[in-house]
Amino acid sequence: MLEQSLIPSEQHWALWAILFLAAAFGLWAEKTKWGSKLSAVIVTILATFLLSNLSIIPTDAPSYDVVWSYLVPIAIPLLLFKANLRRILKEAGPTLIAFAFGAVGTVLGTIIAFNLIPLGDEGWKLAGIFCSTYIGGSMNFVASAEALQMNSGDILTAGVAADNLMMTIYFIILFALPSVKYLVKIFPTHHEDSKDDIPLDLSEDNDNNIFEILDMAKAIAISISICALGFAVADFIAIKGTGILIITALIVIVATSFPKQISAINGADKIGILLMQVFFAAIGASANIIVVLKFGPILFVFAALILFIHLSFLLVAGKLFKLDLAEIVIASNANMGGPTTAAAMAVARKWRALVIPAILCGTLGYAVATFIGVAIGYWLR
Repeated sequence: MLEQSLIPSEQHWALWAILFLAAAFGLWAEKTKWGSKLSAVIVTILATFLLSNLSIIPTDAPSYDVVWSYLVPIAIPLLLFKANLRRILKEAGPTLIAFAFGAVGTVLGTIIAFNLIPLGDEGWKLAGIFCSTYIGGSMNFVASAEALQMNSGDILTAGVAADNLMMTIYFIILFALPSVKYLVKIFPTHHEDSKDDIPLDLSEDNDNNIFEILDMAKAIAISISICALGFAVADFIAIKGTGILIITALIVIVATSFPKQISAINGADKIGILLMQVFFAAIGASANIIVVLKFGPILFVFAALILFIHLSFLLVAGKLFKLDLAEIVIASNANMGGPTTAAAMAVARKWRALVIPAILCGTLGYAVATFIGVAIGYWLR
């Protein structure tokens, strides 16, 4: 690989163009047959990963630092506009109990995997990141990486690759669980027995409404204001890595205190998803193929062990507390993928009564997983 890239690190506009083009390409690809098998995140990472390892763009540039320092913090509040804790605790029901057991299983899995699999000097950071993402989803992967100050594009790219590969396998397993005869015999299956073919209207909770420029302005203004306040508090207390945690706490407080006003703003999550895609483009650009190949396999094993313990613990706890098999499956999906994948599985399985709990539990994961993952990381340190 050449020492000097075709596009130098000082060409900020060109690099910003590539980052956003890669993000858009990933989002477009996910709607195609081949892209849907990889996911938007992987396609975006692969695009910039190839460009940087072919020396077309640099592996280090001020533009990438801006993504870490500004775009990621702005994206996090945008993805948490629906984090009304009162509604979640009131309406999620038994699925919330299963979700809590799933979180405990992830924590136990992380601790065991960390002690069995050597991950190097920054292994505690990786443990915190994986713990976070397997409680709340990929949004927390980004937030916990920032909070734990894990800025190595090489290792993060390997982590994202291992995470996405393992998650693809895990979602297939989850989807198959309700058809396993042994599990059907030992778990209640009320949701499976009562499922119907009535179309589901998810427009209210999936935020499918078209949002206007005023919605966009409100969402970005609120998000940036929360970031300004959060980082001001972080600077005041002078503890590194707390900015993201404070921002998360602030937006959850706002969303819970003013649910009608905040939930009326459409499209905030869509802006957040776009900014996260740009982040993944920057991660791919800053990765070295040699390091990715070195760390990828061991991180895959690490992730697989966490998920195995997570599911085993969740099934045992679910059996003891007589939880429905469908509730267990949806809760685990909410732990791993967040509200979108959990709701999608509920729809695909025709578990009408579990769609709203899936969204609510997934949103709760977004809100709390970063705190848990960061705490576990520092504890393992």
